[in-house]
Amino acid sequence: MSVYNLDRMFQPKSVAVIGASEKAGSIGASVMQNLIAGGFTGDIYPVHPRYRKVYRRKVYHNVREIGSAVDLAVIATPIHTVPEIVKDCAAIDGGGAVIISAGGRETGEAGVAIEAEIREAVSGKDFRIIGPNCLGIVCSGSRLNASFAGRMPKSGKMAFVSQSGAICTSILDFAAQANMGFSYFVSLGSMLDIEFGDIIDFLGNDPEVSSIVMYIESLTRYRNFMSAARAVSRVKPIIAFKAGRSNAGAKAAASHTGAMAGEDAIYDAAFKRAGIVRVKTFEELFDCAEFIAKQPKPVGSGLAIVTNSGGPGVMAADSLSDYGVEPVALKLETTRRLHEILPPFWSRSNPVDILGDASWQRYQKTVEVLLDDSNVNGLLIMFSPQAMSDPAEVAQRLADILVNRKIPIITAWMGGMDVEKGRRIFNQAGISTFDTPERAVRAFMDLYQYSTNNRMLQEIPPSLPNKLDFNRSEAKALVQKGLERAAGVLTESEAKQLLAAYGIPVNPAEIALDEGMAVHLANQIGFPVVLKVHSADITHKTDVKGIVLDVADEKEVRQAFARIIENVKRARPDVVIDGVTVQKMLACSGYELIVGAKKDRDFGPVLLFGMGGIFTEIIKDRAIALPPINRLLAKRLMEETKISRVLHGYRNLPGVNLIFLEEILMRLSQLVTDFSEIEEIDINPLIAGSTEIVAADARVLVKPSAVKAPLHLVISPYPNQYESRIQVNGLQPLLIRPIRPEDAPLLESLFKTMSSQSIYFRFFSPVKKLSNQMLARFTQIDYDREVALVAISSSAEEDRMLGVARIIPEYDGKNAEFAIIVGDQWHGKGIGVQLLKRCLAMAWMRNIERVWGLVMTDNVNMLALGRKLGFSIKLLPGSNSYELSLRFKRDDKEAAAEIQSYVGGIE
Repeated sequence: MSVYNLDRMFQPKSVAVIGASEKAGSIGASVMQNLIAGGFTGDIYPVHPRYRKVYRRKVYHNVREIGSAVDLAVIATPIHTVPEIVKDCAAIDGGGAVIISAGGRETGEAGVAIEAEIREAVSGKDFRIIGPNCLGIVCSGSRLNASFAGRMPKSGKMAFVSQSGAICTSILDFAAQANMGFSYFVSLGSMLDIEFGDIIDFLGNDPEVSSIVMYIESLTRYRNFMSAARAVSRVKPIIAFKAGRSNAGAKAAASHTGAMAGEDAIYDAAFKRAGIVRVKTFEELFDCAEFIAKQPKPVGSGLAIVTNSGGPGVMAADSLSDYGVEPVALKLETTRRLHEILPPFWSRSNPVDILGDASWQRYQKTVEVLLDDSNVNGLLIMFSPQAMSDPAEVAQRLADILVNRKIPIITAWMGGMDVEKGRRIFNQAGISTFDTPERAVRAFMDLYQYSTNNRMLQEIPPSLPNKLDFNRSEAKALVQKGLERAAGVLTESEAKQLLAAYGIPVNPAEIALDEGMAVHLANQIGFPVVLKVHSADITHKTDVKGIVLDVADEKEVRQAFARIIENVKRARPDVVIDGVTVQKMLACSGYELIVGAKKDRDFGPVLLFGMGGIFTEIIKDRAIALPPINRLLAKRLMEETKISRVLHGYRNLPGVNLIFLEEILMRLSQLVTDFSEIEEIDINPLIAGSTEIVAADARVLVKPSAVKAPLHLVISPYPNQYESRIQVNGLQPLLIRPIRPEDAPLLESLFKTMSSQSIYFRFFSPVKKLSNQMLARFTQIDYDREVALVAISSSAEEDRMLGVARIIPEYDGKNAEFAIIVGDQWHGKGIGVQLLKRCLAMAWMRNIERVWGLVMTDNVNMLALGRKLGFSIKLLPGSNSYELSLRFKRDDKEAAAEIQSYVGGIE
């Protein structure tokens, strides 16, 4: 988490404007005007080499003349002057700089070089940089408008972050019209230092931010971005518009930002995994941003629709249908009440058509009835202009009763000038309003998608019925064999051996060097068999007619062998043929699937699942996901495909073993996690039958990797290197390991063994039960961010969790809070000491400077443990709690050696 000094930049006590002037039209002049007009109350220091006064203020010729630290420097000078300026700012202990100057990487090699100079100028300093080539930053809470945008936005709870300055100004202009407010407005520009992940972390820790909206052209530190988004999206909605979805769009984005965009489908998968709602158009970004800013989050998809015309009601229902949702079924009591207040010819269902002559009274009564229906999770109210009702009066009367409702309310006043006043009334009342049913429904479904994603992120994944074992040494040898070849391609036989080493069932491929050996192998395997060319130089065997199926006897084996060699030599005379493989002919009674992985240059390994066979690239029924995955994520990956609907069984076709299929995906995920050298894995087809699942063909491509596993992943995998066994008093050996998402049932069982006093000591309140949300929060951690170790006692019957300790870093990355709990019946065994020692060692390795925790005065066991490990203990004034604090003495070799000895062998 790289958020240090961001609070100084966004809530500064002093701002230096470098390049400040009163020259009309200059950027420096605009920044000065905006700081003053925005009401910033801190010190403003104009800096310019040629001026003596700017806006009646003394002008400094350089930053060093100011004589004191400046929290924020806004730089609007030619780019070649910036390295020396930021060096001066860092030298006086400045917090950070917003570099508005253009001319960085977007201009090519010269710009890349100047950015390198800027980075080098502040190397080794806690000095942060936003930009270059940005619009600036705005913070409503500190009345800071350090930008050259034309207006200060209204204060609100939504934060907007964008790479593009033009998008920022467009949003600001729209926000003024729509009466939208913002807590932060941030233009990141070229992201030399501060990027989306840093900003998400910072905004996620600010209680004045309720939602985050982003315009993204490219990302830089992908793992940092994913880690930040996964953490923050659990508590605040994140909406993203990613530009560059098409190849042409990606190229345009590259020329604009100086960074190539990744494959769009992978961004979809990454955003979904991170809990981000992705919108596809600029219009949708506006709509979604407005809706988030003004409305509560829906708990379900049940949308009720009120309309004074049948056509718009049908349009709204059709839009819902595009998302696989129908208008909510109204309760019988609701229908009865509506029948009492509406004309006889009303629609008698949802959408509720209250007819063209509907007055404001009819609208108001209908809405009040629908709001009493507990099935209704959201309400869309539509109006089509007609002579009997004034659209402005209807809007005003509805606005009076719709403010501060617990469900989202959307309006669609359809038309132009005749209904514009009505839309203005809704905007002023903070009620979302749109001009078409489709836009209104889309905004509702975007917000519902966030609620659904958030709920899915907190689901507890089930465990597999068996433990997954892998033969890493055999797999390593096979990968190395591929690396020794120029093309990096494993033969089919080697590829299948690699899969088998990770427990993925394969149809073995035996190598025959001549016809006689092929006959011998065929007799051993049993007819019918399949013969395939064996060559590391050939990727697609069918292209060279290198496969013969359903070979029934010895004579056909000889003929097939000869035909394959002849076909391949004719098609590819340049390749080396290493023989022919002989394999059992699988009875094609199952489904042909494709399972694979590819290494994306930005997001690392990406898993693929879908319909296989020779038409897989034409039908394109596939879904992708980022590793690592568990059973729940494997299940969701499969459910995103059409083929998944028949895997349960369809008509007379039996279903497949879905749990085993999930296991295969998990094994493949672990394989690409363990070996960063794997570029591609293609299992096509994977035959999935009712009794067995087997890889019929496989292809693996490997290349040397500059990044060591598992750092090539953008999501931190389970860190098995922190597993160890310990012996404590009176117990069998215990396994100490990082917590897993699948541990939720074990944690719940541990909680049930604890006394009310122990629970109070841990949670500082009388918690009766761990909710699903709490279980997910405690077990589904980001291993890049948190440390959580558990003590497990295993027997033939069950595993039991005896204790948990965790270290939770604060957003500054320097301080961290600890927490520990041990079941009552295992107190005094030394389990807590062992857990906390290992947590402290891991905090040391992550460069944490100080670990602290609150302990109640009655918790004598925890106080004793703190003293034993060298914590300082201080009673907090006016409370019944002590603060235990341990500051790591990195310069003290003995203290460092003691901390490092807590976990032997961990590097």
